[in-house]
Amino acid sequence: METSELLELIETGEDSQTQFKERFESIDALAAEVCAFSNSNGGNIIVGVSDDGKIIGLAKEEIHKLNAWVSSTCSQKIDPQVNVTTQNTKYLDKIIMVISIPRGSNKFYMANGKDIWVKVGADTRRAKREEIRRLLQSSGHLYADETPVENTNLSDINLDVFKSFYEHRTCEKLEELNIPLEKIMSNLKLMDDGKLTLAGLLVFGKKPEEKKPQFVIKAVLFPGNSPAVSKYKDSRDISGSIPKIFEAARSFLINNLRWIQKEQHFNTTGILEIPQIALEEALINAIVHRNYFISSNIRIFIFDNRVEIISPGALPNTVNVESIKMGIHIERNPILVSMLKDIEGIPYRGIGTGIRRIMRECKNVGITVDFTEEKDNEQFKVIFYRS
Repeated sequence: METSELLELIETGEDSQTQFKERFESIDALAAEVCAFSNSNGGNIIVGVSDDGKIIGLAKEEIHKLNAWVSSTCSQKIDPQVNVTTQNTKYLDKIIMVISIPRGSNKFYMANGKDIWVKVGADTRRAKREEIRRLLQSSGHLYADETPVENTNLSDINLDVFKSFYEHRTCEKLEELNIPLEKIMSNLKLMDDGKLTLAGLLVFGKKPEEKKPQFVIKAVLFPGNSPAVSKYKDSRDISGSIPKIFEAARSFLINNLRWIQKEQHFNTTGILEIPQIALEEALINAIVHRNYFISSNIRIFIFDNRVEIISPGALPNTVNVESIKMGIHIERNPILVSMLKDIEGIPYRGIGTGIRRIMRECKNVGITVDFTEEKDNEQFKVIFYRS
């Protein structure tokens, strides 16, 4: 890091990826901070700087001790082990150490044999239960769609929908099998110990919103271009199984966008201002790839100048906006992915081509589309700009 970059970081102040420390009083305190950055999005600890950004500097003996602590922390105090880098920079007559911690790919990380720390803004605190589950999910050790849902059983299943799915997938009649229904569903990871898994409830449940009300879709048609209004043109809470909420959300989009006459005959309906294929891909991706460990809704916001489809959860580890544009994808909810490919009416292929299809369809008609990951807010947006 160049001196000018370091000074700019200090001038900007602390945030979720930058922390100031005058010095560390113990190796355990250092381990807690390294653990928090590893469990979050990585970042820099700038040692020799006060909380208000004043450069204090470190003595040579302090630098020597801190380097030894960093080495011991990475190899002995953090589990699993982490790799960090250090850099000493001299500014005027003061020496500052920058400890750079990468975003961890093998979460969760534990410090001092007992504590799991995370960053929340510029602060460091112990992780809560739901945060630990999300950390495990981000490294592929835990999947939300496989978790059992309390107070559910076979009576919560829409049997007709499941029969249609099973016969389409296997070309066998369900009633001709000499296998208990619960056993079949357990083999498909739709049940676990007599309870529906989240995938089983969301795809085949009669009324999943009664068990998981946080997973409805909030759809709003705004007047103007700002969400800071007191009245809406249209607002709906869309609930039901995934096939139902997909169809209802698609209808909300189609009914509230314009149909444009271009080269079509006067008596035709024209074409939708934003390609329907692109809207469908963004919508089903939001449903399939959202983070179900976050108790929040998918949101569809229609403004005068844009359409936003907002999915809870930042992108999984090892992928970013540029990589998903190239077709790289990580299956955050593999059971949902497996099921939806065989559900009639759901245009999902599960091969990582959805983002590229959105880009191609929008480019063909001159529509600008943006993909935005908001790590601090833990959400992913697809934004279509209306002409």
